[in-house]
Amino acid sequence: MLLGVPRETHPGENRVPITPESAKKLVRLGAELQVEAGMGAGAGFEDAEYTEAGATVVTDRDKLFAEADVLLRLRKPTVEEIGGMKEGCIHISYLDPFNEHELVNAFRERKISAISMEMIPRTTRSQKMDALSSQANLAGYVMVIQAAAHLPRIFPMMMTPAGTLKPAKVFIIGAGVAGLQAIATAKRLGARVTAFDTRPVVAEQVRSLGGTFLEIDLGETGETAGGYAKELTPEQIEKQREAQKAVIAESDVVITTAQVFGRKPPVIVTRDMVEGMQPGSVVVDMAAETGGNVEGSVPNEVVEINGVTVIGKGNLPNHVCRDASVMYSNNLFNLVDDVWNEEEGKLLIDLEHDILSGCVITHGGEVVNETIKNLLAGGE
Repeated sequence: MLLGVPRETHPGENRVPITPESAKKLVRLGAELQVEAGMGAGAGFEDAEYTEAGATVVTDRDKLFAEADVLLRLRKPTVEEIGGMKEGCIHISYLDPFNEHELVNAFRERKISAISMEMIPRTTRSQKMDALSSQANLAGYVMVIQAAAHLPRIFPMMMTPAGTLKPAKVFIIGAGVAGLQAIATAKRLGARVTAFDTRPVVAEQVRSLGGTFLEIDLGETGETAGGYAKELTPEQIEKQREAQKAVIAESDVVITTAQVFGRKPPVIVTRDMVEGMQPGSVVVDMAAETGGNVEGSVPNEVVEINGVTVIGKGNLPNHVCRDASVMYSNNLFNLVDDVWNEEEGKLLIDLEHDILSGCVITHGGEVVNETIKNLLAGGE
C-alpha cells in the first residue's frame, strides 16, 4: 500500500505531518512510503533523513497525489487537490468539516475516505491519537511565552537589594488542555495565576497546578460527552463577563482559550474590559482566528487598545514547529498503526471501529459521519 506525504503549502506553515522517526515506523509496518522533496524542511528535517528511514523522496507532486492509496497530511486540501487524488483513496488531515462543506462534498464525489484529525473521539484509548489536544498543549505554552515577551515587567517575584518586585497577575479564561498548560507555564515562570472555566469539574485541576479558581455561579453548564464545554446562553455569558470584570482590571495578563467545538467562540472580554486594564497589560486571544474571545482582537496581528497589547496570533503551535511536528506525527502514526491490517499489509476502513466511527467523514461515496451529514442536510 502506497502512503504519500506531500509538502505543506499553506503560507507560513512550518509544521510537517510526518517526522523521519515516524517514517521509519510506517515502513516497518510494511507500507511503501513516498514523501515529497522538502516536506520536512519547515521543521528542520532533511530529505536524507527520510531516505535513511526507508522512504522514497519524490519530486512529482501531482503524481504523488494521483497514485497514493493513503495521503498523510496536516492541513486540509484544496478542492483542486481533491480532484487530483486517486479515486477511493484515504486522506487523513485536519479538515474542519463543520465549516468546509465544499471539501466534504468533493471528497464524497471522488469516493475518498476522508478522516478528520479534529474528530478523533476524546476517549482514554484514543489519547495517543488526539492531535487537537497535543497541539493545544503547545498553544497553551506559546501564549504565555508571547505574553511574557510583550509585558513590560517580569512574571516572578524578585527580592533584590534594589527592592522587591511583585509577581505578575495572570488571569486565564478556559481550563481545557490549552488553558491548563497556560496555567502550568505561567506558574513555572512565577506568576500569580487565577483561572475560570464554565465547567466546575475542572476547578480541582486548576488548584492542583497552583492556580486559584474563580467561582462564578452560572447555573447549569457542564460539558459534552467529548469533554468540551457546552455553549452558554446569552444570559450566562453576560453573567460571566460581569463577574470577571474586576479580575481582568487587576490583571497584568489575560489569556482567553474559550472555544466551543464546531462553533464560533463566545466574546467574553469586551472592549471596555480591555480599556479598563492598566497600560502595558497584555491580552492573548487564542480564538482570534475563528472569531475571537476578545472584542478588538485582530486575527494574526498584535494591536494596542488604550495602552493594552492585544495579541491575536493564530496557528500558535507553529511557533514551536519542531515539537509540534513530532507530536502531530506521533498522533498520525498511532492512528495508522491502530487500524493497520498486518495480514493484508494495508490500512482498512471499518466504520464499526471505535475510533474511526467518529472521525471518518466520507467513505464509499457517502457522508458517513452522522453529525456532518445532518449539518449538510440542514444547510441545503
